[in-house]
Formats: sequence, structure tokens, C-alpha cells
Amino acid sequence: MNYGYFDEKAKEYVITRPDTPSAWANYLGSPEYGAIISNNAGGYSFVKSGANGRVIRYRFNSVAMDQPGRYVYLRDLEDGDYWSASWAPVCKPLDSYKSECRHGTAYTVISSEYKGIAATTAYYVPKDATYEVWNCKITNNSDKPRKIAVTGYCEFVNDNNYEQDQVNLQYTLFITHTYFKENFILQKQNETQHDPNGERFFGLAGAKVDKFCGDRDKFVGPYRSYANPIGAIEGLNGDLNYCDNSCGALESDVTLAPGETKVFTYLLGQKPEAEAKKIIAKYEDAQTVEKELAELKEYWHSKLDNLVVKTPDENFNNMVNVWNAYNCFITFTWSRAASFQYCGLRNGFGYRDTVQDIQGIIHLAPEMAADQIRFMLSAQVTNGAGLPLVKYTHTPGKENHPDENDENSVYAKQTGHPSYRADDALWLFPTIYKYISESGNIAFLDEVVSYANDDESGTVYDHLKRAIDFSMTHLGNHGMPAGLHADWNDCLRLGKKGESTFVAFQLVYAVKILKKYALLKNDAEYVAYLDEVNAKLDKILGECWNEDRWIRGYKEDGTVIGNRKDPEASMWLNPQSWSVIADFGTKEQQEKAMDSVERELNTPYGAMVMYPAYENHAFDGALMVCFNKGVKENAGIFSQPQGWLILAESKLGHGNRAYKYWTEAAPATYNNDAEKRVLEPYVYGQFVEAKDSPFAGRAHVHWLTGTASTVMVGTTEGILGLNPEAEGIVIDPSIPSEWKNYSLRKVFRGKVLNVTVNNPNGSEHGVKSVTVNGEKIEGMLIKDCILKAENDIVIEM
Repeated sequence: MNYGYFDEKAKEYVITRPDTPSAWANYLGSPEYGAIISNNAGGYSFVKSGANGRVIRYRFNSVAMDQPGRYVYLRDLEDGDYWSASWAPVCKPLDSYKSECRHGTAYTVISSEYKGIAATTAYYVPKDATYEVWNCKITNNSDKPRKIAVTGYCEFVNDNNYEQDQVNLQYTLFITHTYFKENFILQKQNETQHDPNGERFFGLAGAKVDKFCGDRDKFVGPYRSYANPIGAIEGLNGDLNYCDNSCGALESDVTLAPGETKVFTYLLGQKPEAEAKKIIAKYEDAQTVEKELAELKEYWHSKLDNLVVKTPDENFNNMVNVWNAYNCFITFTWSRAASFQYCGLRNGFGYRDTVQDIQGIIHLAPEMAADQIRFMLSAQVTNGAGLPLVKYTHTPGKENHPDENDENSVYAKQTGHPSYRADDALWLFPTIYKYISESGNIAFLDEVVSYANDDESGTVYDHLKRAIDFSMTHLGNHGMPAGLHADWNDCLRLGKKGESTFVAFQLVYAVKILKKYALLKNDAEYVAYLDEVNAKLDKILGECWNEDRWIRGYKEDGTVIGNRKDPEASMWLNPQSWSVIADFGTKEQQEKAMDSVERELNTPYGAMVMYPAYENHAFDGALMVCFNKGVKENAGIFSQPQGWLILAESKLGHGNRAYKYWTEAAPATYNNDAEKRVLEPYVYGQFVEAKDSPFAGRAHVHWLTGTASTVMVGTTEGILGLNPEAEGIVIDPSIPSEWKNYSLRKVFRGKVLNVTVNNPNGSEHGVKSVTVNGEKIEGMLIKDCILKAENDIVIEM
């Protein structure tokens, strides 16, 4: 079933049916003030932290679903009928209620019409602001005057911390008090303690407040819900809370002539009284909203316009040009902190997550990426490892860190992470390489960045050396990197002596990158050391080949994980794809390994992370056995590795197969089968249920996933073949043979590349010639020095 469509020109996804299979969301704001909003106005807001900065309340995994939110209630004062400007929470019959939601880049517009009254509400956080705006336009489309009560509503939290707010009720129900201040409700928390972060406001500009309410329970009424709140049905009575639960509810009673529109601009934020008044006053100017929305669109569209493709596949275009890109920016900003599944329990950045997330925006905003790389380098410990969890308030040089001899260390108690992960710091290599190659900023290697745990600093080059050193000082029984607490797969606990082929392939890749930089710096002694490391890995990893696949690793007792004869978990995805990405082994081995993936792991919805599922033969470190079969790490289709799979097939020149995997993973593919996928058809999720599940194809955990960045990299570097290098850029596509022609526009180091790719013979891979501004060049490297401000490039396949 279809619930909406892509509007690529406007860079929006348009939801035409409000009864979506799940709450389809969008993100508003910035790291200073974030908000998530659904197609029915459900959601919540927070200042800096989804865990400790909540402004309004949201109930996760609840019945009724997706509540509460940012509501505007409408009531006909003549016949008493009432409804909401978003379909939910009132949910009028859809044969009489028209609804449309447009999710855009950091704004959402929800429009509706019922009984001749149209409502259009634009929700957004102004650029560089720390509050939000709901701009609601009510229009009388009937042929007679209408008297309408318009009531804006939100439910405040009682405590900034989401867990305290919803669990520690013997405390939080007795610390709030609301006041009415002419055109806004002011909530105060811990008033007697003069809490500087304890004031919230909900105000109205552009219209008079006729009635108000600051008490949630008086607004809703006993044994009622947000579908039939007494305050929306009978009007507000000036109730204010003292203890229990607070809200902001502001009612305006208006008369609309036929064709007349009135505008109500609601403002919400965590601000003291004086600041709230100034913010509300700003929106008495009706032009403010239009200017701010235009500024938001310009900001985001200018970033997305740094790569625009035009291929024969509209789904591909929509994902690359808008939604995969925007998904990358949102994940880059919020890591795994705040969604409709991530409630805010993780109060910081996961090291591996964030360093990988950076990769997804490098081609669009390299300097924004560089700032985050510096931040993550400053969260690297002097031993070379990354802090598993990096606090938002991270202070370089002052951080506690895991104690390898004490899983109950201060850091473990603070963060819940008892020890290091094998892969964390190794993600620095592809990320830094991609940044330097995209920007041409070789000098980045010489920038000095502090370490996390003491006053020591080092160059970026030094940080990379220490990352290698961490792996080489944490080896298992066979001499491969130890799996430690996790090796990307958080359900694979290999310990200090168990080993991971996946991390070993990462290390091979890292050594190759660092050798390039060591040669550039004439660091001959270190080049020789890296050659020794590479030779050792080449020998050890060579023994991990198992007929037609690479094993997953070794348990601490030396038993093989992922032997092809094992009754369970005999085939694993990541070692196969990463052998290709690291360019390890023979071409025959790479081809065989990837053939095994297609034969044993692929499904119509993507490739499973391993198979068969663990059930009766799991070892102690195989924690994924806790999950149902075909779910998450237990033979589910974990979505992040799909990007590596796309990249690996592209590197082998398998354009058709790379595109097939892209299509299987792409949310847009399922736009007309949305009730099966359930999640939004415009953003990636964490995983999809696989063939052992009775609900194969159902996706879970939206938006905040490393899938966004890995698929973007697999798409841009792999399928499109856009591979920057220090001296310029190579364009070497691996495309489906059915694509006979496509074009793209890329901004590269401030210069515009207008690229046309001609494929008259239906090739999957292989460049015959490259023409730059009318001149054929030797080879495929388009040197930066020959590029003009605007360039026409023709690739003949």
C-alpha cells in the first residue's frame, strides 16, 4: 500500500494518508535544540541531550501510539464538533477528513481540511535558535462565517531527565508549578531552588489568548485521552497546576469570514520569563516565519546540492540527492541519542558509530566533517583506543577511561561500558582518508589534537599510529586482533584472546592507508614497520580461508567461528565484504567469497548478517542468541553492512549485483509496499527481519543508524565511482548494465563538476576514456590542477 510520494524538486516526502503503519518522523533543530516530529505531530523536544534536556513529554511504545505531541485542536463554536489540525490525536474518519504531511529538511508542514475549515501548520526550529515554532494558518473555505476555537497544546515534562520524569513519580509529581503571563504559559520546575534550567514556556503570537490551562489533568479530564480531551471539547477554564502534571494550552476564539485566514504562531522552549517574552514579541511580525523557513531551506539545500545525480532510477535519485544525504546529516548530529526507539538512554556519542557517521557527509560538507573528526580524535585514549562512549560534555585531557583490568572502573560505572572495543579507533583510517582526499587538506595530518585521558597531545598522524599500536598490542592466540568487548558486532564477545577476522581486515586496510601517509612524510622506519605488520597479517589471515569463505574468527579456546560445516552461523557477511574492501587475498578468493554471500545470505530484502541463526549451538560470547531467529544480529538483515556489500561488489566491477543490493536495502524501493516495511520509506533503519521471521521484510529502529553513511559511501564511491585522491578525483563507476546514460553535478574543492557518463554497450564497469573540458586525459585521475571553476566531464564506458 502507498501512503505518500517523493517530491524531489521540493526535497520533501509527502504523506497523503495519515494512518501510516508506524509514526513516520522528521527531525528539526540543531545540537543545541533538537526535536522529532511525526506525520501526526507526535514527538518531543530537548535541549542538547535527549536524555537530560527534555522539554515536552512523549510516551514510548505506548497505546495509543505516537502521543503526545504538538497539537492544535479546533472546535466549531456553533455545533460543538471538534477535531485536530493533524489527523491524530482526534482521528476523524478519513472519508471526511483530508490530510497531508510534508516532511522537509528540518521542517514539517501538516495540512488538513474538515467541514470547510483548512489548517496548515509549519513546525521548525529557526537556524541557530534554541526554541521551536508552530506556525498555524486557519482558513475558512466554506461559504458562510465560522466561529472556531483554536487551541494549541503541549504536555511539559516534570523533569529534564526522561527517566526521572516518567519513573520517579514520588519526586517529579511534586516539583512543578505553572503560571499564565498574558500570552504564554510559564512552567517552573524546582521553583524553590531557583533551577536555572527549570523554566519552560508555551506562547502565542499573532492572536489574542482568550482562555488558558496549565494543568494537564484538567485539560484532558478523568478517563479521557488526547482523542477527546475535555479542554478541547468544552473550552479552557484557567486551571494552573501546582504539583502533578503541567501543560501549555492556549485557546483563541475567532470568527472567520468566507475565504479568510488567521495565523496563530505558537512558540515553545526552555527559557526564563523575560526571554520568553522577547521571543514571542519577535513573531508578532508576520514576515518572521517566512524568512526563517526560507533561511532553513537555503542552508540545508545548499549542502544537499553539492551532489545531485540524474539516473534512470527515480528512487536512486531521491535517496542520493535528498533523503539518504539528509539521513546522514541527522545521524551525524544525533548519533543514537533520540528517536522513537532511542529514548535517550545513550547520553553521548558512540565512538565507532560517530566516526563512521562522519563518512556519510564528507562529500557534502567536508569542513563540518573535519570538526567532528577533531572532536573524536580528542576522545582517543593515549593507548590508541577510542572511548566507547563520548559524552556531549567531553573534555579532552580530563576523561576517565576503561580499565582493562577492572570491568567495574569509574568509567564503566559512569557509562555502562566496561572495556574497549576492538574496532573503534580503526574507523579513523577510512574516515580521515576520505576527508583528506575530498578536501585536499594534507596538512590535516600535522594538526595537533589532545588525547582524552591526560594532558598529552599529538598530531593526527600520531593519533593514527597509536590506533595501529592498540591493535598490535591486543592480539589473540593466532596473532590477529583480539575481539575484546565487541568488534562492531555488539553481540559477539570474543574477549582478550578470541580473534576477529573482520577487525583483522580493518587493520589490513588501515595499514595500507597509513603507509601512504608514512611515505608522504618520508617516515622510512615506520614504513618498514608497517610492511612487517602487513606480512604477518598476510600469513595469519591466509589461514582463515575456508574453501569458499573467510571464517569469522576464533573463540578464546582456539575454536573456529564460522566454519562452513558448522550447524549454525557457518556463513558471516562482514569478513567477506571487508576482504574485498581491504583488497586482501586473491581475486579468485574475493569472487568466491562474494558468490557465497549471494548464495547463502541474500534475501529479497538484503543480506543477512550471518546464517543459520544461533539456537542450539551458540557459545558463551554469541550474545545474539537472545534474539528471535531472523532478527537483529541473530541472522537478521542488519542494514549497516549492506553499504559495505554494495562497496565490495562495486570494487569487483559487479555493477548489476551492487545495484541489486542497493535496491534491496533502499527504503524508497518499498514505497508501494509500505505496510510490509512499516518504517518510513524515505530513511534507513537499523535492521530488517529476515527469512526465519514470519514477518520477513519488516524494518525496525528508524533514522539513527550507521546504515545511512555506509550506504551513502557504497553508493557514491562504489556505484557512482566518485573516488577523490590527494591530487584530484577518479570517476570509475560500477553501474547496472541497463543504465545507458546518466549525469551528475558534484562540487569538489569549490569547483563544479558536470559529469556525463555514457554506457552505450551496457557495461557494468570499465572506463574507456575521460574527457575534461573537451580534452581527453591519460588514465582516469582528473587532477585538481586542471580543473576550472566549472567543468564538463564525459566518461565513456
